[in-house]
Formats: sequence, structure tokens, C-alpha cells
Amino acid sequence: MSERYGIKAYWGHRPESAEECAGRAETFFRLLGECHPDFARWYEQSNSARKALQLGFEPTRDTFVRFFGREKYQRGDDGFDFGAWTGHLEQGRGGMVMLACGSKAEFSPNRLWIFFPKEALGQERVVTEPVVSGAMRAVAVAWEPEWAVATADGLWEELSGGSQLGCFVGWMTYFSRDRGEVPVLPPPVRVEPVGETGTLVTLTPERLTPSKPEHVALAWSVQRALEERGLFRLMVPPASRRKA
Repeated sequence: MSERYGIKAYWGHRPESAEECAGRAETFFRLLGECHPDFARWYEQSNSARKALQLGFEPTRDTFVRFFGREKYQRGDDGFDFGAWTGHLEQGRGGMVMLACGSKAEFSPNRLWIFFPKEALGQERVVTEPVVSGAMRAVAVAWEPEWAVATADGLWEELSGGSQLGCFVGWMTYFSRDRGEVPVLPPPVRVEPVGETGTLVTLTPERLTPSKPEHVALAWSVQRALEERGLFRLMVPPASRRKA
């Protein structure tokens, strides 16, 4: 069985300049590249793979300053959008990053999404605990999100219940310090600090999958424990959504 796994990270009101966002982007891509060789080369996204393969770039601060200076990557006067692809043409092997940063809006959080290759259980190259946890740490260190989750599409649907952002756990879940203290949780759950910025919760050392009832039961159990500690308050306050 192959499930699509990914990371989604969100942070609210944080107006930042092109230079500030570029510095964060450089740090993020450098740390992500240390997680797996597949993340060593990057290409700008395009409407065709052939064209994208002509758009390779070095993920440096100067490169991102140049990108964010282009109208195509600007969100009017409120931040920047950018997408990158690993250039793998083989079916299911490609990885992708989608980024929105620098926005001052309270009702539309800044975000970073990582899409991992689609890999069958037992045949994982990239979707492994060391790689995914490394990617989560890269996101946390570079972008300082309020909340981030690494999970399979099926578990996202199972655990979110159609709720608003910041209301569920995944295989791995990151909480900023501002969200509160994460309690000690029983094995196999692992709770680890990420520098001074926040805490990473990992439910299982093996890939958490919706095809295993015991994995889903564990996720629900941890979710209830964290809800009781108030860690799942909404990313976007209801009043802000009404104004939007």
C-alpha cells in the first residue's frame, strides 16, 4: 500500500521583507538537503516537467532575494509565494515544496508544505523516521511555525474531522513554545525539544499508517491528551475568519 505523506506547517501574522524570507528559505533548504540526497537539487515549479528541468537553482539567500523580487512570486504587497520540485521524473519519486511567507494577514496563515515521494510500506527510501523528523526540524528551525504536522493523507482526513487548522496530530506534530508545554506521553510516543523554539511529538518510530488500527487508536489517544492541555487552539481565530 502506498500513501502520500507530507508536512504542513503554519504560522499566522508575520510580516517579513524579501531579505528576511530569503534568509529563512536558505536555512530551510540547506537543512532539508542534509536529510536525504533527493533534496540536494531543486527546480522552480512550472506547468510542465520539461520546462521546470530548465529552471534549476542554488537555494542561497541571494537566489531567493532575486526570486522574491519578481512579480510572479509576490502576493501583491503582502508576502511571497514560491514552489520548488526535486526534478525526479520517475513515477512517485519526486518531492515538492510550496511556500507562502511574509504575510501580515491574520486570517490567512503563512505556510510551508512538503510533499514526499509516494512509497509502499517496506520500500521506503525517503518516508522514514530519520528523514521526516529531520525535515520537521528543518521547518521548525528555519520558519518557526506555530504548528506543523507530518502525516499521510488518510490520517489527515481521519484525525482532522473537518476542523480548522491546528486541531489534530499526525505521525509527527510540532508545537511552538507559545502553544504551551507538551506533557510526558507514554511509549512508544517520543517528545523532544527542538532547540529553543518548540517541541516535536513522534507517535511511532515506524511509519504511522491509516491501514493499521493500532496506529489510528494511538493517534486518537494522544490527540485527546494534548487537547486536554489546550495545545489545539485554532490557528485562525473565528473573529478573523468572519472579517475575511
